[in-house]
Amino acid sequence: MKKRLDPNSFNIPVEEIQSGFYSDIYFLRTQEILNKDKYHPRVTMQIFQRDYATLCGIDEAIAIIKRCAYHPENIIIHALHDGDKVAPWETIMTLEGDLADFSHLETVYLGVIARQTKVATNTSKAVAAANGKPVLFFPSRFDHYSVQQSDGYAAKIGGMSGISTPANAVAWDVEAAGTIPHALIATYLGDTLKATQAFDKHIDSKVSRVALVDFNNDCVETSLEIARALGDKLYGVRLDTSDKMVDASLINQMGNFVPTGVNEQLVKNVRQALDNEGFNKVKIMVSGGFTPEKIAKFEATQVPVDVYAVGSSIFATNFDFTADIVLVDGKPSSKKGRQFNPNPRLELIK
Repeated sequence: MKKRLDPNSFNIPVEEIQSGFYSDIYFLRTQEILNKDKYHPRVTMQIFQRDYATLCGIDEAIAIIKRCAYHPENIIIHALHDGDKVAPWETIMTLEGDLADFSHLETVYLGVIARQTKVATNTSKAVAAANGKPVLFFPSRFDHYSVQQSDGYAAKIGGMSGISTPANAVAWDVEAAGTIPHALIATYLGDTLKATQAFDKHIDSKVSRVALVDFNNDCVETSLEIARALGDKLYGVRLDTSDKMVDASLINQMGNFVPTGVNEQLVKNVRQALDNEGFNKVKIMVSGGFTPEKIAKFEATQVPVDVYAVGSSIFATNFDFTADIVLVDGKPSSKKGRQFNPNPRLELIK
């Protein structure tokens, strides 16, 4: 049996959620009407979405219901697990109880499941495309800081190999990882070697030395310069060329491929240059616009990439969840096309 996260392990603003602060107003009015009308039938709420997905956010949704509902002891929950693969229209959770006890939570728990499923699904697609190579989760700069901790958990569920912020890392029990940023190189007046040597001098030796080599748009020469200077201490080089730029090493090779950004030929040029000087152990990491489709293309043509880093593509595709009442006091009562859809995979939450 799969283990679930403790509902008390989540940092949930219980008072604000219970007061309806994060709820769509129509759910609050529904609750008000039911209470004032003293109408309390027992309903079954069914939750689903419309695509193939890697499910996530279930444990936090359960925590929200158990900690923020009124009379949660009277609500029966059945649910799948974080990490489960789900199909379109498959029921992923049911709630049975008095709607007045949990109507105010629908906006909140659906949002949690939608967000985390998006991250888990998109990361799992990138991981699958990489054929077992490490894929790093570096999209936090593209969204609000408050989602970093839950995004990090969803990235772990999706199979990522590393994350970039301490908030991302909470669920991993590891330290955040990352390379040298362009900002540090710029501070050293564009001297990548000086910036890398400063990193090497002042950062704990347990941290891998990965040089960012595209600052001056000459990844081959910069990679060689760093490798010669750091020797065996250099773990890898990261290519992050803008999709508006053509690297210097490609100028005389243009004509049969799209030369901008981090492309297949650029990676091959860097690999060949490093190997020619005996730096075979130096890894090549690529970043900048990588999607599952681009990763799969690189893998299909055996581009010598060792590590992929993905960013904004993790947030590119949404997975929208819907909650419908399908039974009232055990009798069918659903919107047309949304009938009760039992799922034997659901597990009773105790």
